[in-house]
Amino acid sequence: MKIVFIGAGNLATCLSLAMKDRGIDVAQVFSRTMDSALVLAGQIGCAATDSYDEIVRDADLYIISVSDKAIGPVLDNISKWGSDAMFCHTAGSVSMDIFKDYGIVNYGVLYPMQTFSKQKKVDFSKIPFFIEASDEEHVGMLKSVAETLSPKVFVADSAARKALHISAVFACNFANHMFDISSHLLAKHNIPFDVMLPLIDETAEKVHTIAPHKAQTGPAVRNDTNVMNNHIAMLEDEPELKEIYEKLSMNIRKWAQ
Repeated sequence: MKIVFIGAGNLATCLSLAMKDRGIDVAQVFSRTMDSALVLAGQIGCAATDSYDEIVRDADLYIISVSDKAIGPVLDNISKWGSDAMFCHTAGSVSMDIFKDYGIVNYGVLYPMQTFSKQKKVDFSKIPFFIEASDEEHVGMLKSVAETLSPKVFVADSAARKALHISAVFACNFANHMFDISSHLLAKHNIPFDVMLPLIDETAEKVHTIAPHKAQTGPAVRNDTNVMNNHIAMLEDEPELKEIYEKLSMNIRKWAQ
């Protein structure tokens, strides 16, 4: 199977390099900026371009791995080809039906649910993939690609994938923002953030064996108002953080009851 990546960001980088490692033929990388295309293509050992006119037209699968808002403009350009190749995007929160709006016939979604950074290699064998496609033949095609990388491949429609994505925002993006707030508060007292790493690791490890609801600890779940009031007083000079603390504590207490 011959694959072209449209996009050279975090996910495109991690996914294309994993495919290369598994012997999948990544023939070309397209990016809006030639520098980005060249960097990723250089790692893969394939062609690079920043021109839609120069994207090869004989690939079996075109993987569109760009920001959600950039998918439409990409499809606007490639829909002019009139190609019967397979096109898929990698977004968690964008409906598969977006392809219909551009008259593309064979399409689908290849969504690996993980956080990605160019600088950090990930083990795709531990990452679940959620796929869907315009027909059973192309479900099979995406399943074949995904199973080359991971044993955890599931067929999920757009509604289920959106639920997965919002859940991931809470579990990953919001959790990481809490780490950032923690780092900020520690820095005010010249305490390095790495003192929190054992606590973070234990918290994450715990939910492998205990349901998050049962794993919850802290002053809010105990309704320890003395501790919470002291914390709130410490945040008087940062009203936004005070509000976050109060609302999260209130929600934890409500769920505990």
